[in-house]
Amino acid sequence: MLDKVLIANRGEIALRVLRACQTMGIKTVAVHSTVDRNLKHVAMADEAICIGPAPSAQSYLNIPAIIAAAEVTDATAIHPGYGFLSENADFAEQVEKSGFVFIGPTAPVIRLMGDKIQAKHAMQEAGVPCVPGSDGPLDDDAEKSLALAREIGYPVMIKAAGGGGGRGMRDVHTEAHLANAIATTKAEARAAFGNDQVYMEKFLENPRHVEIQVLADGQGHAIHLCERDCSMQRRHQKVVEEAPAPGITPELRAKIGKICTDACLRIGYRGAGTFEFMYQDGEFYFIEMNTRIQVEHPITEWITGIDLVREQILIADGQPLSFRQEDIVPRGHAIECRINAEDPDTFLPCPGLVKRFEAPGGPGVRIDTHLYDGYRVPTAYDSLLGKLTVYAPNRKAAIARMRLALSETVIEGIKTNLPLHQRIMADSGFKHGGRNIHYLEKRIRERKETGMGLGS
Repeated sequence: MLDKVLIANRGEIALRVLRACQTMGIKTVAVHSTVDRNLKHVAMADEAICIGPAPSAQSYLNIPAIIAAAEVTDATAIHPGYGFLSENADFAEQVEKSGFVFIGPTAPVIRLMGDKIQAKHAMQEAGVPCVPGSDGPLDDDAEKSLALAREIGYPVMIKAAGGGGGRGMRDVHTEAHLANAIATTKAEARAAFGNDQVYMEKFLENPRHVEIQVLADGQGHAIHLCERDCSMQRRHQKVVEEAPAPGITPELRAKIGKICTDACLRIGYRGAGTFEFMYQDGEFYFIEMNTRIQVEHPITEWITGIDLVREQILIADGQPLSFRQEDIVPRGHAIECRINAEDPDTFLPCPGLVKRFEAPGGPGVRIDTHLYDGYRVPTAYDSLLGKLTVYAPNRKAAIARMRLALSETVIEGIKTNLPLHQRIMADSGFKHGGRNIHYLEKRIRERKETGMGLGS
């Protein structure tokens, strides 16, 4: 067993990893920036080290500082959480070269799946269904790009090869806007990802976002843990997730799940990962693979009973999977609401002092958060405060339980998106299920324009 894990992250995911380690009898090291010295997991860890000032480039993205912290504390492994360096192949490589265990996939696999063009090629070779599009990056030949778009058929989407998390994407509905969309996306990609390569895909007009959770031990075994529906999105960012996805039959789940696990074995995957798909008219289309633990992993844990972070650690320790595919039987329904420090109407970030925090309770309610009375939400990081998840025997009961849990959640002193989640849970379209990825933004827009949108 790995005896000491350094947690290279902050906030609720750092606390989640720490608790998993503690239940396994593993000592922990918390690294933190100067502004995060009062985070809950920092106080709970066996050791804590400041690795730099608030800007993430000087702390949570500072690879030498993190590795130095592991060295001086005699850590044996590093868990990257999600975000920050979790999908940075250079970081994984440096961790391993420095003599530590990286709790995640190998650097070559992270590098492969981090380049969306290479990832698509790898998935096509593995038999994973992909969105029709260019076979590689677009070059500077405008006429060639125009011809390709005509062949694919409008609308199309221009996507950054190094993008992810909903960033580096632009849809194009007419030929007149194609050249500018390509140029703008290339410029944004260069600035955001250090890679200006872009590619073209068919823009699916009515898709849902359905993803498959996988675990692979790197020893010839891989399983899938069913699917999640993440279609409630705003600006390509997930807001509400649920598992299992409405309308996905056991037969379809088994088919796409096996495709994903076969792909894991083909590329030599190790650890937890997620295949993200667009789902339309009964067909799955691969868009990317996340080579880390997902923000929404708790809802998969609810319906399968498997602790995904614990499994990550066991796999990194060299242990084979203890589950077979036939052991994974989804039960009930789970929903997650991402709670952010933001105005529920304008969506502007709202950092500041949390004067009062009361968590909801009762059967089937879980909240993953680092909040406490007197915590000051900093300006330097993502606005995510935590994830409220609920579990019930069926989807209707889960929605009712979430509405109650939201009403019990109290966060005073800053604005949050709790009112938005209450409107989503009351929305007739959401309650019906199976809405596409454009639904939430459309309903928000209708609410602003007519007062009769989301929640009515």
